[in-house]
Amino acid sequence: MDNAARLPIGMFDSGVGGLTVLRALRQRMACEDVIYLGDTARLPYGTKSPQTVARYAVQCAAELVRREIKLLVVACNTASAVAIGPLREAYPGIPVIGVVEPGAQAACRATRNLAIGVIATESTIAGGAYQRAIHAIEPKARILGHACQLFVALAEEGWTEGAVAEGVAARYLHPLFHPASGTESPVAPDTLVLGCTHFPLLAPAIRSVLDPSVVIVDSAATTAETVYAELARLNLGRPGAGCGETAYLTTDDAARFARTGTRFLGTPITEGQVELVDL
Repeated sequence: MDNAARLPIGMFDSGVGGLTVLRALRQRMACEDVIYLGDTARLPYGTKSPQTVARYAVQCAAELVRREIKLLVVACNTASAVAIGPLREAYPGIPVIGVVEPGAQAACRATRNLAIGVIATESTIAGGAYQRAIHAIEPKARILGHACQLFVALAEEGWTEGAVAEGVAARYLHPLFHPASGTESPVAPDTLVLGCTHFPLLAPAIRSVLDPSVVIVDSAATTAETVYAELARLNLGRPGAGCGETAYLTTDDAARFARTGTRFLGTPITEGQVELVDL
């Protein structure tokens, strides 16, 4: 096996939401080693200027590159929207994959009526990253974006199932999938993009209030598929079926990272596994 293939995948997010991407990556590539960095001291990225987010992203990448990685995953929608270019410029020898483009590609493949719903945080919807990415692939697509900010709090509190989660999902999604006649987009979407890494935790509640024919695009899962394909293309995949190792880094409060991160990853993280780093 080539020495480069033995190197870990680097991944960063502003917090723990990106662990849903790690979870999907683990399901697709169990043998790969991963270094995950959650920049919790400076979250949320969504309230910062694009210039600041790009600077933070390059700093996170620098810490991961210093530890030697073969590929960088930007497991943050905000950073994916504004920092992919600066990251590729700063580290031209390392492939960089964000979460927006894979989700957009999957949505365009899935849609049948060219009406695509996108749910995300307020900053992601306002920034238009998914809208631009989808239109670059399918200019005729009609995109209905909707901010679902409460989903973030529900995911972090662990309230992802039951009446509360389903009630919030219904309140958010009913106007999106039952447009009034005479509106600009009277046709309901047949595809829904989960445009926030917190949202896969609420996928069962979201599915429960949608018509079964609606395709849900999980940007975490689509990103994992893109990483797999890119490693295969570059002959950098680590062969084998063993269990890869994960190193966890955070910029603030290792105990909280471990506690909340366990919920997102779906497997236990202990405080002793989390290294505190200063960027």
